[in-house]
Amino acid sequence: MQFRKLTDLDLAGKRVFIRADLNVPQDDDGAIADDARIRASLPAIQLARMAGAAVMVTSHLGRPVEGEIRPLDSLAPVARRLSELLGCPVRLQADWVDGHFSVAPGEVLLLENCRLNRGEKADSAELAGRIARWCDVYVNDAFATAHRAEATTHALALIAPVACAGPLMAGELEALSCALLAPERPLFAVVGGSKVSTKLTILEALADKVDHLVVGGGIANTFLLAAGYKVGKSLVEADLVPAARRIIARMAERGASVPLPTDVIVAREFSPTAQAIVKPATAVADDEMILDVGPETVAGLVAQLASARSIVWNGPLGVFEFDAFANGTRVLAEAIAASDAMSLAGGGDTIAAIARFGVAERISYISTAGGAFLEFLEGKSLPAVEALCQRARD
Repeated sequence: MQFRKLTDLDLAGKRVFIRADLNVPQDDDGAIADDARIRASLPAIQLARMAGAAVMVTSHLGRPVEGEIRPLDSLAPVARRLSELLGCPVRLQADWVDGHFSVAPGEVLLLENCRLNRGEKADSAELAGRIARWCDVYVNDAFATAHRAEATTHALALIAPVACAGPLMAGELEALSCALLAPERPLFAVVGGSKVSTKLTILEALADKVDHLVVGGGIANTFLLAAGYKVGKSLVEADLVPAARRIIARMAERGASVPLPTDVIVAREFSPTAQAIVKPATAVADDEMILDVGPETVAGLVAQLASARSIVWNGPLGVFEFDAFANGTRVLAEAIAASDAMSLAGGGDTIAAIARFGVAERISYISTAGGAFLEFLEGKSLPAVEALCQRARD
């Protein structure tokens, strides 16, 4: 995967347009509840600013209606927080599409919510052309939106004078490529979660790439059912048993494995105070539900992961939010953190588990990109990334 990087360009005196991801959560009063995305965007902004560029940054925020400007859709709170973090004034510019504003070298200008512009969601070439007339360098630093073809993520990248990836985008693509496109082997994938249906395309894509595919949570229940086990009243998708069997068979055909739990932790009710019972995976009663993998399974998984050179992790092994059923995910998190393998983790529940068990600093790369991360795992083409790669070939 070849693309230009912001770090490779001479930016002095250039007008640099950065498409960032500043879509921060806000409370009922409009105050920023978590500024992590703003902080993650600082390296690109600072790099361009320190290089003497006139820096213009935009992002989407929420789900505005194109052409309708409402206070709740404004990037004004983001401008204030950016000013604080950068230690310099950051003006907010409305009506910016035709470039009727001034910005000096070393200055940072925040361009109002890009999804307010008519044609943004439709990937309008006309809108992108109006923007391209007044920017010298286009930077995409918003991997979280890379799976969407929109004017500021796709069309503009194709026609701007120069198009490149910012540090956040480049880091994400390099980590994903290292883990999935050219991994050191053995390559392990851990895919957990409640339903096979939400991750079926991911599982099918990984079945052709990984050496070991570990399944957890409700997904593992469906695979256990496919292997002939009884799962009681566990969360399961019986209609997807054929799909689970296909994945197991495809892995086996090329000498890869889908290691299933040998023991599980069950309960008779879904509750944080439910009694946790350890039993063989072959002995689940009709009135029991599987809420975690058992200690024997966890020990075997840890032993297997010791040989891994690359690990991709998306989803928990059990109901880690309940202490009685958190052990499988906790031990998994600690094993991945202790591994010498390149580890890539992503997805909301995965990030929550990493935070709960305090292993973030020891995971090689944690993706916060959500949909784009999952679509990359599925093997789908990401329009924004394809545009950057196309421009690198021009």
